[in-house]
Amino acid sequence: MPTSSSPSTVTRSKRPSWPKALPPTQTRRESPALRSLLIYLASERGLAENSLLAYRRDLESLDVFLSNRNLTLKKAGADDYRAYLQDQTRRGKTTRTVARRLAAIRVFLSFREAEGEDVTSIQQQLERPKPEQSLPKVLSRDQVNRLIAAPDPKSPLFTRDVAILELLYASGLRATELCGLKLRDANLQVGWVRVLGKGHKERIVPLGTAAAQAITRYIAETRPNFDRTKSEFLFLSRTGKPLERVGLWMIVEKYGRRCGLLKDISPHVLRHCFASHLVSGGADLRIVQELLGHSDISTTQIYTHVDTDRLKLIHRKFHPRK
Repeated sequence: MPTSSSPSTVTRSKRPSWPKALPPTQTRRESPALRSLLIYLASERGLAENSLLAYRRDLESLDVFLSNRNLTLKKAGADDYRAYLQDQTRRGKTTRTVARRLAAIRVFLSFREAEGEDVTSIQQQLERPKPEQSLPKVLSRDQVNRLIAAPDPKSPLFTRDVAILELLYASGLRATELCGLKLRDANLQVGWVRVLGKGHKERIVPLGTAAAQAITRYIAETRPNFDRTKSEFLFLSRTGKPLERVGLWMIVEKYGRRCGLLKDISPHVLRHCFASHLVSGGADLRIVQELLGHSDISTTQIYTHVDTDRLKLIHRKFHPRK
């Protein structure tokens, strides 16, 4: 476990190892054009496996639609893409889903352009629907405290689960980021973790005392009992294997149910709590953006709208009509 102080560069790009196995298709025979795009996105843009899966799902849906019109991904024009998006709307897809699928089409068009095709006219004819701005689900500070206190001290995994909950709230890590942490990524004496985020970008995220102490206790008391293979990963499952996203979600959901919180509570809810509590406490939005690993600050700005209790208090205090 490293003990040196935090590096001066907080964020830097890191190229992925290649060739990287692409996740298997779940539906039908994959089109050559889609396969080429996924290889391009993985090797040239360093997208993570979850992002590749998302692009695959959206573009496979488009490929099925085009196949029914005797077309392929590379032969489709602006009218065909618009017809697909209209079909998605008729099928009851949300504005956000349609916007995401349009974004996938735009990425594919950029790939076609990189391959030497002139797709300027198609790009200009495609309109971008405005996504619905749904506010993230956020727990109060008291609810977060209840969640962190939910693990049973008699459980053999008590210290691990407390460390996970403390770290999620202290750092705002994505589920894949937490599961990917290795022992060498944590400097608990200084109080930070090194995170490999989206696009294979590294960032340094500070920890509070509670999270650092919880992780230290887990490493000392619990982790050795499950580390049968001398794993380099920080968080291990009951069988000693690296903790996976599904397992992490089940852990958080279990304790959410135990203390009567949201039915669909997830690691991402704690990421939302991390960000919104920082913003409501007066943290600079640019700092929150950097801590979350957002490439665009517009993604972070949604957290300026979620502190409804504070808004009500200000309204009650300053509005002339009580």
